[in-house]
Amino acid sequence: MSDSAIHSLAGAAGGIVAMSATYPLVVLSTRAAVETKNESKTVAQAIIDIVKREGVLGLYSGLNSSLLGIAVTNGVYYYFYERSRGIILNSRKGSKALSTLESMLAGVIAGSATTIISNPIWVVQTSQVVRTNEPSPSDPSQPIPVVKKLGIFETIQNILGKEGVAGFWRGIGPALVLVINPVLQYTVFEQLKNILIKRRTAKLRASGLATAVAVLTDWDFFFLGALSKMVATGSTYPYIVVKSRLQAGQAHAQRYKSSVHGLATILKEEGLQGLYKGVGSKLVQSVLTAAILFAGQRRIYELTKKAVSSMAKPVVAK
Repeated sequence: MSDSAIHSLAGAAGGIVAMSATYPLVVLSTRAAVETKNESKTVAQAIIDIVKREGVLGLYSGLNSSLLGIAVTNGVYYYFYERSRGIILNSRKGSKALSTLESMLAGVIAGSATTIISNPIWVVQTSQVVRTNEPSPSDPSQPIPVVKKLGIFETIQNILGKEGVAGFWRGIGPALVLVINPVLQYTVFEQLKNILIKRRTAKLRASGLATAVAVLTDWDFFFLGALSKMVATGSTYPYIVVKSRLQAGQAHAQRYKSSVHGLATILKEEGLQGLYKGVGSKLVQSVLTAAILFAGQRRIYELTKKAVSSMAKPVVAK
Protein backbone atom coordinates (compact mmCIF):
# COMPACT_ATOMS: atom_id res chain seq x y z
CA MET A 1 0.00 0.00 0.00
CA SER A 2 1.37 3.44 -0.95
CA ASP A 3 2.17 6.06 1.66
CA SER A 4 -0.47 8.37 0.14
CA ALA A 5 -3.13 5.68 0.51
CA ILE A 6 -2.20 5.15 4.17
CA HIS A 7 -2.44 8.90 4.77
CA SER A 8 -5.84 8.84 3.05
CA LEU A 9 -7.19 6.02 5.27
CA ALA A 10 -5.80 7.66 8.41
CA GLY A 11 -7.31 11.01 7.44
CA ALA A 12 -10.73 9.43 6.83
CA ALA A 13 -10.65 7.57 10.17
CA GLY A 14 -9.40 10.61 12.06
CA GLY A 15 -12.11 12.77 10.50
CA ILE A 16 -14.87 10.36 11.56
CA VAL A 17 -13.63 10.40 15.16
CA ALA A 18 -13.33 14.20 15.21
CA MET A 19 -16.71 14.83 13.58
CA SER A 20 -18.51 12.39 15.88
CA ALA A 21 -17.12 14.21 18.91
CA THR A 22 -18.17 17.70 17.79
CA TYR A 23 -21.27 17.13 15.62
CA PRO A 24 -23.88 19.02 17.73
CA LEU A 25 -21.82 22.18 17.15
CA VAL A 26 -22.01 21.53 13.38
CA VAL A 27 -25.82 21.49 13.61
CA LEU A 28 -25.89 24.72 15.64
CA SER A 29 -23.52 26.62 13.33
CA THR A 30 -25.20 25.42 10.11
CA ARG A 31 -28.68 26.37 11.28
CA ALA A 32 -27.46 29.74 12.49
CA ALA A 33 -25.71 30.37 9.16
CA VAL A 34 -28.88 29.77 7.07
CA GLU A 35 -31.14 31.77 9.40
CA THR A 36 -32.01 35.17 7.85
CA LYS A 37 -33.73 36.69 10.89
CA ASN A 38 -31.59 38.92 13.05
CA GLU A 39 -32.08 36.89 16.20
CA SER A 40 -29.30 36.50 18.67
CA LYS A 41 -29.44 33.26 20.61
CA THR A 42 -26.87 31.90 22.97
CA VAL A 43 -25.53 28.41 22.36
CA ALA A 44 -27.55 27.20 25.35
CA GLN A 45 -30.80 28.70 23.98
CA ALA A 46 -30.19 27.16 20.56
CA ILE A 47 -29.62 23.73 22.11
CA ILE A 48 -32.79 24.01 24.25
CA ASP A 49 -34.88 25.02 21.19
CA ILE A 50 -33.65 22.03 19.19
CA VAL A 51 -34.17 19.57 22.05
CA LYS A 52 -37.71 20.90 22.68
CA ARG A 53 -38.67 20.59 19.01
CA GLU A 54 -36.83 17.45 17.99
CA GLY A 55 -35.47 15.78 21.07
CA VAL A 56 -31.81 15.10 21.78
CA LEU A 57 -31.46 13.33 18.42
CA GLY A 58 -32.12 16.68 16.74
CA LEU A 59 -28.57 17.63 17.66
CA TYR A 60 -27.42 14.79 15.40
CA SER A 61 -29.56 15.53 12.32
CA GLY A 62 -27.66 14.46 9.21
CA LEU A 63 -24.91 12.71 11.19
CA ASN A 64 -24.76 9.68 8.85
CA SER A 65 -24.24 11.77 5.73
CA SER A 66 -21.82 14.02 7.62
CA LEU A 67 -19.64 11.08 8.66
CA LEU A 68 -19.68 9.82 5.08
CA GLY A 69 -18.81 13.33 3.91
CA ILE A 70 -15.93 13.82 6.33
CA ALA A 71 -14.52 10.37 5.53
CA VAL A 72 -14.60 11.07 1.77
CA THR A 73 -13.41 14.67 2.18
CA ASN A 74 -10.46 13.85 4.41
CA GLY A 75 -9.59 10.66 2.54
CA VAL A 76 -9.50 12.42 -0.83
CA TYR A 77 -7.78 15.52 0.56
CA TYR A 78 -4.99 13.64 2.32
CA TYR A 79 -4.45 11.41 -0.73
CA PHE A 80 -4.13 14.28 -3.19
CA TYR A 81 -2.17 16.45 -0.73
CA GLU A 82 0.40 13.75 -0.01
CA ARG A 83 0.67 12.82 -3.69
CA SER A 84 1.19 16.47 -4.64
CA ARG A 85 3.63 16.93 -1.76
CA GLY A 86 5.61 13.86 -2.86
CA ILE A 87 5.79 15.01 -6.47
CA ILE A 88 7.00 18.49 -5.42
CA LEU A 89 9.66 17.11 -3.06
CA ASN A 90 10.86 14.52 -5.60
CA SER A 91 11.23 17.23 -8.23
CA ARG A 92 14.06 18.84 -6.29
CA LYS A 93 16.93 17.81 -4.06
CA GLY A 94 17.78 19.04 -0.60
CA SER A 95 15.17 20.11 1.98
CA LYS A 96 12.31 17.72 2.68
CA ALA A 97 10.07 20.53 3.95
CA LEU A 98 7.60 22.37 1.72
CA SER A 99 7.96 26.12 1.33
CA THR A 100 4.90 28.34 1.89
CA LEU A 101 4.12 28.55 -1.85
CA GLU A 102 4.60 24.80 -2.29
CA SER A 103 2.26 24.09 0.63
CA MET A 104 -0.36 26.37 -0.95
CA LEU A 105 0.00 24.70 -4.37
CA ALA A 106 -0.44 21.23 -2.88
CA GLY A 107 -3.42 22.51 -0.91
CA VAL A 108 -5.13 24.04 -3.95
CA ILE A 109 -4.77 20.79 -5.93
CA ALA A 110 -6.04 18.64 -3.05
CA GLY A 111 -8.80 21.07 -2.07
CA SER A 112 -10.19 21.47 -5.59
CA ALA A 113 -10.34 17.71 -6.16
CA THR A 114 -11.97 17.18 -2.76
CA THR A 115 -14.60 19.89 -3.25
CA ILE A 116 -15.76 18.62 -6.64
CA ILE A 117 -15.97 15.00 -5.45
CA SER A 118 -17.59 15.62 -2.05
CA ASN A 119 -20.02 18.51 -2.77
CA PRO A 120 -23.06 16.21 -3.35
CA ILE A 121 -22.55 14.63 0.08
CA TRP A 122 -22.47 18.03 1.81
CA VAL A 123 -25.59 19.16 -0.06
CA VAL A 124 -27.42 16.12 1.34
CA GLN A 125 -26.01 16.71 4.85
CA THR A 126 -26.91 20.43 4.88
CA SER A 127 -30.41 19.68 3.56
CA GLN A 128 -30.94 17.18 6.37
CA VAL A 129 -29.70 19.58 9.04
CA VAL A 130 -31.87 22.55 8.05
CA ARG A 131 -35.02 20.62 7.10
CA THR A 132 -36.22 20.61 10.71
CA ASN A 133 -35.16 24.21 11.29
CA GLU A 134 -38.74 25.50 11.27
CA PRO A 135 -39.77 28.54 13.35
CA SER A 136 -41.55 27.96 16.63
CA PRO A 137 -45.14 29.24 16.82
CA SER A 138 -45.50 32.84 18.01
CA ASP A 139 -48.16 31.70 20.45
CA PRO A 140 -46.46 29.66 23.22
CA SER A 141 -49.73 27.77 23.83
CA GLN A 142 -49.59 26.31 20.33
CA PRO A 143 -47.79 22.98 19.82
CA ILE A 144 -44.33 23.07 18.29
CA PRO A 145 -44.58 21.85 14.68
CA VAL A 146 -42.98 18.50 13.98
CA VAL A 147 -41.24 18.07 10.64
CA LYS A 148 -40.53 14.58 9.38
CA LYS A 149 -36.84 13.79 9.31
CA LEU A 150 -35.55 12.43 6.02
CA GLY A 151 -32.87 9.78 5.76
CA ILE A 152 -30.00 9.95 3.31
CA PHE A 153 -31.82 8.15 0.48
CA GLU A 154 -35.07 10.09 1.02
CA THR A 155 -33.12 13.36 0.93
CA ILE A 156 -31.38 12.29 -2.29
CA GLN A 157 -34.76 11.44 -3.87
CA ASN A 158 -36.16 14.78 -2.69
CA ILE A 159 -33.28 16.74 -4.28
CA LEU A 160 -33.47 14.73 -7.52
CA GLY A 161 -37.24 15.24 -7.73
CA LYS A 162 -37.04 19.01 -7.25
CA GLU A 163 -33.82 19.97 -9.01
CA GLY A 164 -32.39 16.97 -10.81
CA VAL A 165 -28.73 15.98 -10.72
CA ALA A 166 -27.63 19.63 -10.83
CA GLY A 167 -29.08 20.07 -7.34
CA PHE A 168 -26.18 18.10 -5.87
CA TRP A 169 -23.78 20.82 -6.94
CA ARG A 170 -25.57 23.70 -5.21
CA GLY A 171 -23.06 26.09 -3.73
CA ILE A 172 -20.14 24.70 -5.73
CA GLY A 173 -18.96 28.28 -6.45
CA PRO A 174 -18.39 29.38 -2.84
CA ALA A 175 -17.29 25.83 -2.02
CA LEU A 176 -14.45 26.15 -4.56
CA VAL A 177 -13.60 29.59 -3.18
CA LEU A 178 -13.43 27.93 0.24
CA VAL A 179 -10.59 25.73 -1.02
CA ILE A 180 -8.57 28.56 0.48
CA ASN A 181 -9.72 27.37 3.94
CA PRO A 182 -7.75 24.09 3.98
CA VAL A 183 -4.98 25.80 1.99
CA LEU A 184 -4.60 28.35 4.79
CA GLN A 185 -5.02 25.64 7.42
CA TYR A 186 -2.39 23.26 6.06
CA THR A 187 0.00 26.05 5.06
CA VAL A 188 -0.12 27.58 8.55
CA PHE A 189 0.17 24.08 10.05
CA GLU A 190 3.18 23.11 7.91
CA GLN A 191 5.04 26.34 8.57
CA LEU A 192 4.37 26.27 12.33
CA LYS A 193 5.44 22.61 12.41
CA ASN A 194 8.65 23.39 10.52
CA ILE A 195 9.46 26.31 12.86
CA LEU A 196 8.82 24.18 15.96
CA ILE A 197 10.93 21.27 14.70
CA LYS A 198 13.75 23.63 13.67
CA ARG A 199 13.83 25.35 17.06
CA ARG A 200 13.70 22.12 19.06
CA THR A 201 16.31 20.49 16.84
CA ALA A 202 18.62 23.48 17.35
CA LYS A 203 18.22 23.15 21.14
CA LEU A 204 19.00 19.42 21.01
CA ARG A 205 22.12 19.98 18.94
CA ALA A 206 23.22 22.85 21.15
CA SER A 207 23.07 20.44 24.10
CA GLY A 208 25.58 18.14 22.40
CA LEU A 209 23.36 15.85 20.28
CA ALA A 210 24.97 16.72 16.94
CA THR A 211 22.72 14.61 14.68
CA ALA A 212 19.48 14.77 16.67
CA VAL A 213 16.21 15.78 15.01
CA ALA A 214 13.22 16.84 17.13
CA VAL A 215 10.03 14.75 16.96
CA LEU A 216 6.67 16.39 17.68
CA THR A 217 4.25 14.87 20.19
CA ASP A 218 0.52 14.20 19.83
CA TRP A 219 -0.15 17.33 21.89
CA ASP A 220 2.01 19.37 19.50
CA PHE A 221 -0.11 18.17 16.58
CA PHE A 222 -3.29 18.84 18.59
CA PHE A 223 -2.44 22.48 19.33
CA LEU A 224 -0.91 23.21 15.92
CA GLY A 225 -4.03 21.76 14.27
CA ALA A 226 -6.29 23.91 16.46
CA LEU A 227 -4.34 27.11 15.83
CA SER A 228 -4.11 26.61 12.06
CA LYS A 229 -7.85 25.90 11.79
CA MET A 230 -8.72 28.97 13.85
CA VAL A 231 -6.82 31.15 11.39
CA ALA A 232 -8.43 29.47 8.36
CA THR A 233 -12.05 29.47 9.58
CA GLY A 234 -11.90 32.98 11.02
CA SER A 235 -10.62 34.28 7.68
CA THR A 236 -13.18 32.56 5.44
CA TYR A 237 -16.37 32.37 7.53
CA PRO A 238 -18.57 34.73 5.40
CA TYR A 239 -18.13 32.34 2.45
CA ILE A 240 -19.13 29.44 4.71
CA VAL A 241 -22.43 31.27 5.38
CA VAL A 242 -23.10 31.72 1.64
CA LYS A 243 -22.18 28.10 0.87
CA SER A 244 -24.44 26.77 3.65
CA ARG A 245 -27.42 28.77 2.39
CA LEU A 246 -26.93 27.65 -1.20
CA GLN A 247 -26.41 24.00 -0.24
CA ALA A 248 -29.55 24.11 1.93
CA GLY A 249 -31.54 24.95 -1.21
CA GLN A 250 -33.48 27.75 0.46
CA ALA A 251 -35.59 30.02 -1.73
CA HIS A 252 -33.98 33.26 -0.55
CA ALA A 253 -30.51 31.94 -1.39
CA GLN A 254 -31.54 31.30 -5.01
CA ARG A 255 -31.39 35.07 -5.52
CA TYR A 256 -27.63 35.00 -5.05
CA LYS A 257 -26.15 35.32 -8.54
CA SER A 258 -22.63 34.53 -7.37
CA SER A 259 -20.60 34.18 -4.20
CA VAL A 260 -19.72 37.88 -4.18
CA HIS A 261 -23.35 38.84 -4.88
CA GLY A 262 -24.43 36.61 -2.02
CA LEU A 263 -21.99 38.33 0.34
CA ALA A 264 -23.19 41.77 -0.79
CA THR A 265 -26.87 40.79 -0.44
CA ILE A 266 -26.41 39.44 3.08
CA LEU A 267 -24.42 42.53 4.07
CA LYS A 268 -27.17 44.82 2.69
CA GLU A 269 -30.15 42.95 4.17
CA GLU A 270 -28.72 41.63 7.44
CA GLY A 271 -25.71 43.76 8.16
CA LEU A 272 -22.20 42.64 9.03
CA GLN A 273 -23.52 40.25 11.69
CA GLY A 274 -25.33 38.33 8.94
CA LEU A 275 -21.96 37.29 7.51
CA TYR A 276 -20.91 35.84 10.85
CA LYS A 277 -24.03 34.04 12.04
CA GLY A 278 -23.05 30.92 13.97
CA VAL A 279 -19.36 31.84 13.91
CA GLY A 280 -18.92 31.14 17.62
CA SER A 281 -20.07 27.52 17.57
CA LYS A 282 -18.40 27.01 14.17
CA LEU A 283 -15.03 28.19 15.46
CA VAL A 284 -15.27 25.97 18.53
CA GLN A 285 -16.37 22.99 16.43
CA SER A 286 -13.85 23.42 13.62
CA VAL A 287 -10.94 24.10 15.97
CA LEU A 288 -11.73 21.05 18.12
CA THR A 289 -12.32 18.90 15.03
CA ALA A 290 -9.02 19.98 13.46
CA ALA A 291 -7.12 19.46 16.70
CA ILE A 292 -8.53 15.95 17.17
CA LEU A 293 -8.04 15.19 13.47
CA PHE A 294 -4.38 16.21 13.31
CA ALA A 295 -3.49 14.32 16.47
CA GLY A 296 -5.65 11.30 15.56
CA GLN A 297 -4.59 11.15 11.92
CA ARG A 298 -0.91 11.06 12.87
CA ARG A 299 -1.42 8.26 15.38
CA ILE A 300 -3.70 6.24 13.05
CA TYR A 301 -1.21 6.73 10.20
CA GLU A 302 1.65 5.35 12.28
CA LEU A 303 -0.38 2.35 13.48
CA THR A 304 -1.70 1.60 9.98
CA LYS A 305 1.76 1.86 8.41
CA LYS A 306 3.16 -0.44 11.08
CA ALA A 307 0.38 -2.99 10.48
CA VAL A 308 0.83 -2.84 6.69
CA SER A 309 4.60 -3.25 7.04
CA SER A 310 4.12 -6.29 9.29
CA MET A 311 1.76 -7.92 6.79
CA ALA A 312 4.16 -7.19 3.95
CA LYS A 313 7.07 -9.00 5.59
CA PRO A 314 7.77 -12.39 3.98
CA VAL A 315 6.98 -15.43 6.08
CA VAL A 316 10.07 -17.57 6.67
CA ALA A 317 9.30 -21.27 6.41
CA LYS A 318 10.61 -23.42 9.25
